[in-house]
Amino acid sequence: MKLSQFKFDLPLNLIAQHPTKARDESRMMVIHRKTGKIEHKHFKDIMGFFGDKDVMIVNNTKVFPARLYGRKEKTGAKIEVFLLRELNKQNKLWDVIVDPARKIRVGNKLYFGDDESLVAEVIDNTTSRGRTIRFLFEGSEEEFRAVLNVLGETPLPKYIKRKPEEEDKERYQTVYAKYEGAVAAPTAGLHFSKELVKKLEIKGIKFAEVTLHTGLGTFRPIEVEDLSKHKMDAEYFRIDDYAVKIVNTAKERGKRICSIGTTTMRAVESSVTAQKLLKPAEGWTNTFIHPPYEFSIADALVTNFHLPKTSLLIMVCAFAGYDLIMDAYRQAIKDKYRFFSYGDAMLII
Repeated sequence: MKLSQFKFDLPLNLIAQHPTKARDESRMMVIHRKTGKIEHKHFKDIMGFFGDKDVMIVNNTKVFPARLYGRKEKTGAKIEVFLLRELNKQNKLWDVIVDPARKIRVGNKLYFGDDESLVAEVIDNTTSRGRTIRFLFEGSEEEFRAVLNVLGETPLPKYIKRKPEEEDKERYQTVYAKYEGAVAAPTAGLHFSKELVKKLEIKGIKFAEVTLHTGLGTFRPIEVEDLSKHKMDAEYFRIDDYAVKIVNTAKERGKRICSIGTTTMRAVESSVTAQKLLKPAEGWTNTFIHPPYEFSIADALVTNFHLPKTSLLIMVCAFAGYDLIMDAYRQAIKDKYRFFSYGDAMLII
């Protein structure tokens, strides 16, 4: 398929700028793949679609405050530094994106904080806006992380046209987040409240946790018309034996397996046996799922409403069918569903 087929007109006022008051009170469009039927519910109604021993696979990655603002040595020019991934813990080497990039050269020092107590040195160029930097910090890893937590800002996507607020520290994070490493939230999971998780568990629904540290590559614009030529940025993922046992037992029993989010789907589809079962894995995945694609693990998907021409929308179309999803999106726009990270949910069964 071609990238241009995933273009649609999205009114900017439908891009949610704030989360709903309660996590599980967002709207939820339910799409039945076999019949094409579309229902309009609220997220807490998800309980009615799953039963005893069904499984929900969630991504337990934790977002860290990845956006820093610093000043360049000598000139004092303000620089935004977006932390992408830690390359070397001992030497505190990081891949970052800098803005404005034209002012930042190898050898420059950057100072962070009102007292300029945190200093970084630019040691390499990676892309036009990418740099590798070394933080010049003598303390322990725990002390370094504490400094980043104070100086860093919740990395809300640029489509949210406001400064992060106090509530974003909690709301741009799932209630089951555990392992720090993501620079963007696995947004399908934002709809779960602790109370809803507990109710689902009481009903007999099992939760299997995987980890995929969402990077900016998930949201990077696709610049080729032929989707087979697009290369995804690699993202770290981990699937342990416990999650594998939960998922494969349910599959063998013919129970429903629901992937909570596209990041979770990418993780599990990156680790499949010849028998179409899940297997343990740890490493990096650059799997790009686009039509046509045969899914091996999940037979249901919770996702948000995505922006045009994105890898996320393309994956959803691969799962539920291009015509059905594009029709659902037209209906979502007409009915003023909220889009993107803080937007409404879609359940595909």
